[in-house]
Amino acid sequence: MEPEAPKACDAKYYELLEELQALDFVLVELNLYLDTHPGDFQSIEQYNKFSQERMRVAHEFQQRYGPLMNFGHAFSKYPWEWSQTPWPWQV
Repeated sequence: MEPEAPKACDAKYYELLEELQALDFVLVELNLYLDTHPGDFQSIEQYNKFSQERMRVAHEFQQRYGPLMNFGHAFSKYPWEWSQTPWPWQV
């Protein structure tokens, strides 16, 4: 039995993926800043706000296109979706 071909990617796929990448960038930068400024309440609030937004966007992406991560970091619908989405080097 041959594996299924990856799902076709529409414009929304790329839009959500780009939004996730931007949110990840912001979260990494805030994380690094907070490592050296742990008492900056406003930055902690920003970090939490962007974390919630990233969870929302990731959930929307996964509902439409399947899991972003494997090994228990994302759910899969039936049938198993991990092999159906494009790999990072295919986008």
